Amino acid sequence: MAVFRRGYQRYTGPLVSPWQRLLVIPRFVWPRLLSQRFVVVLLVVSLFWPLACSVFVYFANHLELLQNNGAGPLAKVLAINGAFFSVFMNVQSTFAMILAAVAGPGLIAPDLANNALPLYFARPLSRGTYILARMIVLLGILSLVTLIPGLFVFGMQASMAGWDWFVAHWTYGTGIALGFLLWMITVSLVAMTSSAYVKWRVVAGALVMAFFFVLTGVGQIVNQVLRVQWGSLLSPGYLMLTIWGRLLGVETPWEGGPDATECMLALFVLIGVLLGVLLRKLRPVEVVS
Repeated sequence: MAVFRRGYQRYTGPLVSPWQRLLVIPRFVWPRLLSQRFVVVLLVVSLFWPLACSVFVYFANHLELLQNNGAGPLAKVLAINGAFFSVFMNVQSTFAMILAAVAGPGLIAPDLANNALPLYFARPLSRGTYILARMIVLLGILSLVTLIPGLFVFGMQASMAGWDWFVAHWTYGTGIALGFLLWMITVSLVAMTSSAYVKWRVVAGALVMAFFFVLTGVGQIVNQVLRVQWGSLLSPGYLMLTIWGRLLGVETPWEGGPDATECMLALFVLIGVLLGVLLRKLRPVEVVS
């Protein structure tokens, strides 16, 4: 039969579910990320602090071990409260930022450099699904240093302290989960946006780190020059620390600044801006004038 006589026939085979399509990209990208030596080293180093906190939790629930060794005064400072989990989240969030700066730049830049986006969007994959799939890659990696260790330490404390402690302090667990989730989403969007606009991985990674430090510096300049406090809303670190303080019931060291509600609104605006900038860059076709 001649070629021109072959009519087009739609594919009638089995189709996978939308969730299976969403996980195709993470399934192939995760092994590639975990094969990078620097990523593995960061993951290992980031687990030392949760290990130290686990030891702290153990001794806090076994004070008799310290008292028998003449360490009674030291036992007074072994308290598991919101301040303890706040310090834990601050340290692990730093590791998450560094890890995103290392793993994030290689997610989108190769697709743009090789004009691979039309191949993705020619399939049942929208821009939103593509962004969500790439974000799942980073969320999975970042959860290894944030969400999973945080819930492990909280679960360890709850199991040792008993049911009464869990009922009285269950908000710590929800605060850890929600606080880390907000931080992972923010860091992931910053890393993906940097990857979309900068082709060089080293420069894109440096841009991720500079994003947080530069905005913090700009916020401080605004506060000092205009003699206001709302300039702190430009600092992602200030936003997260204030929100974490509200979630964990910890007082922030600064006074008179924006409260947790204002910081949450500013964080949503920041996330919306990053999404808008990213969607503008990711197009199936590009018109060159």
